[in-house]
Amino acid sequence: MNPISFMLTTSLVLSTILITLNFWLTQMNPDQEKLSPYECGFDPLGSARLPFSIRFFLVAILFLLFDLEIALLLPLPWAIQLQSPTTTLAWTSTMIILLTLGLIYEWMQGGLEWAE
Repeated sequence: MNPISFMLTTSLVLSTILITLNFWLTQMNPDQEKLSPYECGFDPLGSARLPFSIRFFLVAILFLLFDLEIALLLPLPWAIQLQSPTTTLAWTSTMIILLTLGLIYEWMQGGLEWAE
């Protein structure tokens, strides 16, 4: 048996065992106390299922976008050592300019404002 198939088989067996143990050992008897929303010991004042404001999702998407930008820029020090560092610099500058223009556009449209 080659090492890759051994690792694949071992991880598959271990995952199956752990999932089976999880379903077998968990307590599946929820009661009213566990299903009620927790509000620091007080009786709940309203529904716990209130919809979120769309602003939270917008900020989350903007965070993911700019976090992805950082992840794309991380290999830049190694890319500079390639045969054409000017091409790398041009693509990097283009990406940073596009993302900066997108941020300015969001800012001007009021997407980053919490209060209307």
